[in-house]
Amino acid sequence: MYFDHWYTGMYSGRGSMKFVKMHGLGNDYVCINCFRERVEDPPGFAKTLCDRHYGIGADGLILICPSKVSDFKMEIYNSDGSVAGMCGNGIRCLGKYVYDYRLTGKETLSIETKSGIRNMHLHIQDGKACGAMVDMGVPRLNAHSIPILSEKDLVINDPIEVQKKNYRMTGISMGNPHAVIFSEEINGISLEETGRELEFHPRFPERANIEFCHVTARDRMEIRVWERGVGETLACGTGITACALLHAVLTDAPSPIQVDVAGGDTLKVGFQRTGDRFTDVTLTGPADLVFTGDIQI
Repeated sequence: MYFDHWYTGMYSGRGSMKFVKMHGLGNDYVCINCFRERVEDPPGFAKTLCDRHYGIGADGLILICPSKVSDFKMEIYNSDGSVAGMCGNGIRCLGKYVYDYRLTGKETLSIETKSGIRNMHLHIQDGKACGAMVDMGVPRLNAHSIPILSEKDLVINDPIEVQKKNYRMTGISMGNPHAVIFSEEINGISLEETGRELEFHPRFPERANIEFCHVTARDRMEIRVWERGVGETLACGTGITACALLHAVLTDAPSPIQVDVAGGDTLKVGFQRTGDRFTDVTLTGPADLVFTGDIQI
């Protein structure tokens, strides 16, 4: 593919820049190898490339960078140009990229993210990475740490109103803020309206990712996601993990928990739990190549 688009703010000089588009369960990203390319305006670059009408089209931009503390550094920008702290689907795409394009021969990697270092074990098939199990870090339930404005330390089944309708939300951070709403009916909800208003609700000083979650069995659920800075997506790794862990908190459901996403696929969330303390939180799922190309700059 050859993507001919002029964007003066992303690079000095004129030429071409190579990109790879990947997805994890439909959560799609444009990946740039910053060992060889230089992006001067990542927020503007993300908005341009992620536009689904005038750009390549994606939920976000991933810059694969050198790191002084890990094997690689991942910088993620949402389609609106805002910074994402962590993405469980995006990091699997990064893992596939660095293995398949021979930036590393290691199958276990440490990745520097804005939310801390995350470890990842790649799944290899026929010499290529086809997915990974990712360390998702330690969840934070304290309202101040998420952050959510609240007089209580924990935000559990708290009322929140948008469009003159009341919902009950539970808050958690997986390196980025999430508000999870458990409901018996999630498919009839207009996320384009409800999700957007919840994302920008004044109780979320840094905005929030919004998940509507329907528990279908003790160890299984289905979710729909409105991602902060993106909109509705087919999957969200941190959102999937957030829903599974909160389900465990509220119902004592055991590990692992299967999560069905809007794209029709399923991911697995594993964890160890002692009381309200979680360790060894992992997300396992695939990563796939969509296409490669050159951007005219």
